[in-house]
Amino acid sequence: MTDDDPGHRGTAVITGAASERGIGRALAARLAAAGWRLALLDVDAEVEKVAAALGAEHGVAAAGVVADIADPASVDAAVATFEAELPPITALANIAGISSPVSFLDVDLATWERVLRINATGTFVVSKRVVPGMAERGYGRVVSLGSTAMQNGGGTYSKSTYAASKGAMEAFSRALALEVASYGVTVNVVAPATIDTDIMGGRITDDRKPAFLAQLPVGRLGTTRDVAALIEFLIGEEAGYITGATYNINGGLRIG
Repeated sequence: MTDDDPGHRGTAVITGAASERGIGRALAARLAAAGWRLALLDVDAEVEKVAAALGAEHGVAAAGVVADIADPASVDAAVATFEAELPPITALANIAGISSPVSFLDVDLATWERVLRINATGTFVVSKRVVPGMAERGYGRVVSLGSTAMQNGGGTYSKSTYAASKGAMEAFSRALALEVASYGVTVNVVAPATIDTDIMGGRITDDRKPAFLAQLPVGRLGTTRDVAALIEFLIGEEAGYITGATYNINGGLRIG
């Protein structure tokens, strides 16, 4: 697909794109099918194979680079590769994250710092490297992955540390939205709940499902495809009047 191909939707940076059952991978596949160029980041080297496979399958340019999203030097090198190999970045999806099922009374400082480093600091570091270029070019879309846990003070699986990390990310995203709105850059948060991914402590097996389903008025678990579809909308041109918002996608677990 060439730069002047009308099917081209831009270049999207997606963090956390390596996991086969993750939201990042589902988003990458959806965007590739729609004609987006892919710039994929993950700490797992599998990201290189994912980018190559999606690029070949959908006929789009795609690059996958191993990086620690909370390490500025690592992120800088990765984004420099994207800038050299792909058209200008028009969208950023901060998907990478880790969970913590440890309660406050049992959690230690090392766990707290590790979760905050990835979920909050990582979002800052990648945004700090990518968003200034968007602002300079006068256009950009940023979507970061929150969680219903940040609204409810935790969840069925993740507890206070995870909730705090996602709450920090949401507050940062709202502030960033205000600061870059005049540059043509929008910033939003998507807050899922009970999505069948490995961040829920592994696959949600049949014996685990009843506890989750009992909380969901829609009567089913969410899928990575559900979340990817919402993010695709928010990084599109049509979403230019939406910024500083948090979109709940939780099967009715939280109303309002």
